Amino acid sequence: MKFLLKRLHKNRHLYEPGGKLEALFPLYEAQETFLFTPPHQAKGAPHVRDGLDLKRAMMTVIFALIPPTLWGIYNAGLQYNVVNQIENASTMTHWIQGAMIVMPIILVSYIVGGIIEVAFCIIRKHEVNEGFLVTGLLFPLTLPPTIPLWQVAVGIAFGILIGKEIFGGTGFNVLNPALTARAFLFFAYPAQISGDAVWTVVKADNVIDGFTGATPLAVAAATPAGASVIDALNEAGFSWSTMFGGAIGGSIAETSVIPILLGAALLIAMGIGAWRIMAGGVIGLTIAASLMNLLPADNFSPFTQLPFYYHMVMGSFLFGIVYMATDPVSAAATNTGKWIYGILIGVLAIIIRVGNPAFPEGVMLAILFMNVMAPMIDHYVVQGHVRKRRADIEARRLSYAKG
Repeated sequence: MKFLLKRLHKNRHLYEPGGKLEALFPLYEAQETFLFTPPHQAKGAPHVRDGLDLKRAMMTVIFALIPPTLWGIYNAGLQYNVVNQIENASTMTHWIQGAMIVMPIILVSYIVGGIIEVAFCIIRKHEVNEGFLVTGLLFPLTLPPTIPLWQVAVGIAFGILIGKEIFGGTGFNVLNPALTARAFLFFAYPAQISGDAVWTVVKADNVIDGFTGATPLAVAAATPAGASVIDALNEAGFSWSTMFGGAIGGSIAETSVIPILLGAALLIAMGIGAWRIMAGGVIGLTIAASLMNLLPADNFSPFTQLPFYYHMVMGSFLFGIVYMATDPVSAAATNTGKWIYGILIGVLAIIIRVGNPAFPEGVMLAILFMNVMAPMIDHYVVQGHVRKRRADIEARRLSYAKG
């Protein structure tokens, strides 16, 4: 490593102002800070001594994404081998087949998005931020394994350009870039990102009998009036324990609860993920789903009778509330605001799921809507604190005047 560091420092003058490769300094700086701890030090007071910087924060999120990524690779291969009746398919076969399906999606996201990110950094003479490493991985994990690679490229380009760069780059975006990219694909190319046929890679010549590709949310939304939504899920093979385990079709990293909880535990333990947002989301979902259960079953969709603990393990709720809603740039920043922000995401997710039969997954839209509302939430929280402090100061002033 010392040899590599010496080589980097030896060529540094070529990239500094006045050097032959001055325009490419963001690329030099990116490889230096990615491989080594940045040597920058504050030159004037005040000083805040803390071991946490943007690089460490983003790398912690990457580590937290490893469990759902690994599960997504394994499950994509498992679903392929089961549905296509691949004989003698072992665990290693699942991993290999899953990697062949998922890794190209991740690589296209990183390559296309990375080129755009670096291009903007060179044009604006900014450093390359590690935040893209998170966006470039989060986005493909929200996609179905059958997504065409060209759509991955278009989607990540839209997310980086419209979701972040037009606002000024890292730290200035209003919306979560990964969710912006996914929302674009959902509305621009719905046939490739929704429906029953996109969640498992299928070979046309040898499909298992009775395979439909329907997800638990689709089954719940399509339950006929008068029927039990839980019975419909069980008949389709989606018991609560099955959905908790995650060996079902769905977006690459959303299906299994255990890897997501492992990632959440790491984010909370390291102080990177806002536990108030996560807890608020769970509370909001529980309240909204429980209130839906109080509606008369005869007059409303059977989906309204689904218990909150089923909603929690279905679709992308947990993945969204752990990794997407807690984005420090687009989420609420105040502690009280985080509770409000998280609770409203949970409530809106259930309202969209149950109230809109054409869109049984509401987490993406709920988070994007609350991204827009987050600055307003923080504004009123801060104003409330200011009013409280003014009232306290005035009360003390009057007390001193009387005394």
